[in-house]
Amino acid sequence: MIPAELRSLIRAVNGPFTSELVQQPSPFGLARLPVSAMPTATTNMVCGFCSTGCGLTVHLQNDSAIGISPTTEYPVNLGMACPKGWEALSVLNSPDRATTPLLRNNRGRLEPVDWPTALNTFAQRWRRIRDQHGPEAMAWLGTGQIAVEELAFLGALGKFGMGMLHGDGNTRQCMATAVVAYKQAFGFDAPPYTYADFEESDVLVFVGANPCIAHPILWERVMRNRHQPRIIVVDPRRTETAMAASLHLPLRPKSDLTLFYGIARILFERGWIDESFLQGHTTGAAEFQQHVASYFPEFVARETGLSTDLLEQFARLIHEGQRVSFWWTMGINQSYEGVRAAQSLINLALMTGNIGKPGTGANSITGQCNAMGSRLFSNTTGLLGGREFTNPQHRAHVADLLDIPVDRIPDRNSFSYHEILKGILDGKIKGLWVVATNPAHSWINQDQAKDILSRLEFLVVQDMYSTTETAQLADLVLPAAAWGEKEGTFINSERRIGVIRQAARAPGQALSDFRIFQLIARACGVDSLFRDWTSPAAVFQLLKKLSAGQPCDFTGIRDYQHLDQAGGIQWPYSTEFHADTADDAGHSSLTAAVQERRLFADGQFFHPDGRAKLLFESPRPMPEPPTVDYPLVLLTGRGTAVQWHTQTRTAKSAVLRKLAPLAVYVEINPADARRCGISAQQKVIVESRRAAVTATAFLTPTVAAGQVFLPMHYPEVNRLTDAVFDPYSKQPSYKSCAVRIRLPE
Repeated sequence: MIPAELRSLIRAVNGPFTSELVQQPSPFGLARLPVSAMPTATTNMVCGFCSTGCGLTVHLQNDSAIGISPTTEYPVNLGMACPKGWEALSVLNSPDRATTPLLRNNRGRLEPVDWPTALNTFAQRWRRIRDQHGPEAMAWLGTGQIAVEELAFLGALGKFGMGMLHGDGNTRQCMATAVVAYKQAFGFDAPPYTYADFEESDVLVFVGANPCIAHPILWERVMRNRHQPRIIVVDPRRTETAMAASLHLPLRPKSDLTLFYGIARILFERGWIDESFLQGHTTGAAEFQQHVASYFPEFVARETGLSTDLLEQFARLIHEGQRVSFWWTMGINQSYEGVRAAQSLINLALMTGNIGKPGTGANSITGQCNAMGSRLFSNTTGLLGGREFTNPQHRAHVADLLDIPVDRIPDRNSFSYHEILKGILDGKIKGLWVVATNPAHSWINQDQAKDILSRLEFLVVQDMYSTTETAQLADLVLPAAAWGEKEGTFINSERRIGVIRQAARAPGQALSDFRIFQLIARACGVDSLFRDWTSPAAVFQLLKKLSAGQPCDFTGIRDYQHLDQAGGIQWPYSTEFHADTADDAGHSSLTAAVQERRLFADGQFFHPDGRAKLLFESPRPMPEPPTVDYPLVLLTGRGTAVQWHTQTRTAKSAVLRKLAPLAVYVEINPADARRCGISAQQKVIVESRRAAVTATAFLTPTVAAGQVFLPMHYPEVNRLTDAVFDPYSKQPSYKSCAVRIRLPE
């Protein structure tokens, strides 16, 4: 039986909003609204799509959201918004929203059930798996799409409450490489930059990054740069960003490591380094110099396909720049040797002293809206606040702060994402709880992933839509509220903590993820451990305690209102820092300089000796190089500024659907097309060793001969990719595998 107070908690959700959301049809819809429907109030929040973390103003009429516009003064986007931001409300009002729990019946179909039945089923099936197979037999996969407070609750409930050892998030697919690279090099997962650095650099180096498409607001910040910067793009494709660059280096796929070691050799050989910084603030410089000594320009040119003149130009631009910044995204992260590739960029920044100063840094641009929050507080592969499960002092401290028995905290690390899936395949993991992510679409080698998920005894999917590929495989679907229907915080790429607010009522019986976690804790009989976890705002205060003394300390932030007033606040922001920036009434008086803060200005890093480490390793060959049978290299990436990841949300917007191709297409170099007898707009078969998919041919010289490009947004794409992983970050290598292309028979 579900206790009466639990039923009451189920009902007491979602606030005083009307049940219908008025859909905003276009970015200019407000101007066309009748006078009777014009906004009467506004609320501000950060966007729920990418990691940029733009400020949006939601316009309300009778407590119902009717439109959206970018927040003019927010320090991230400064009154700008990309198409996804303009359409952030429209994707909420979709006919396939999950509005009631769904349970698979004896006939194998999902049918609606009430919340008490869903919660009882969850608790009973979880106990059965635990009792029959042990506590390690159930795991969860989380997300960088839900609020920090929800991520922390899920991680604490899973590990401290329900006794699960294994949990990971879909940030493993995008940011794990950057996390490990920073931790190993700096001593903590600490992106050092602020978005103002886009405007302060005189040389910007983008590697495997296409911000013009993937992060358009950040590209707008580059366009505001008044220093006439030189823009260098390192990418196999001539992307939109490369077209605007001063210098494009179209290197051979996955030759990044060789390239950057070759550039390091030139810098060392010419004396174009900051010797005092290397000596005073780093370790491993001498060993690194010895390592790169054999990377002669002729060797590097042969391995990368670049000319020695291009290498010389690249090195000279780094040397001549006064403020050089290095930026990377998935082209580096999603690689079988991504950690060392990221660290090769970190090494270039360190050896030239380009860190801790305006317009500098080795800077990873994050993927999802709250990937940074997931990295710090999801309690998956690291203990809350950037701590370690294997450290007994860390466990004791967290147990004391949360007032829980220390033996509730695991002393071992979790499986990573792909190890969880392997655990299912090996029969060790029997139950999986998937929250706000869609692995049946997004995971590498998709057909294998679907087969693995089908082997589970119990698959729970908690999502805002009931139609995702993963939800359709589930035994139990829990309907969740979305961005704009709940409150909490996100942490963006530049470490800025911003607020999300409820501006619309979730449809039907959908609840916020936070409320669902409360109900599951109660149903599983572990709610007494979470008596202080009463609301997102209350959990925010707990997270402040957990951040104290850590590099991510934000104890100086009072509450959500403080974040609103300040335009978001970057960590670190300790109590002492707040005292230095508060007025006589205790309110923050954040100047532009305080709003935009970078790390390592004092040359002190987070390793015990205060130094950064230069790390390196010999490049490894591509796991699946082209062959006679599969002569082309498949590249994947973002194809448009109007779609997001697997299109789970953006495909619901009629406006966004009109701005991008509906069906999968493949970009082919005209020379390869002629060789294969392929004409523009023909249907072709793209085939790897794992699968074959049909796509429309798009002929373009922006893709080099011997390569093809497929946008990541379409479900077909990850049927082709190969399940290969970085040994340190365990991140999948989505960006390259061998394929062939042919006409249909």
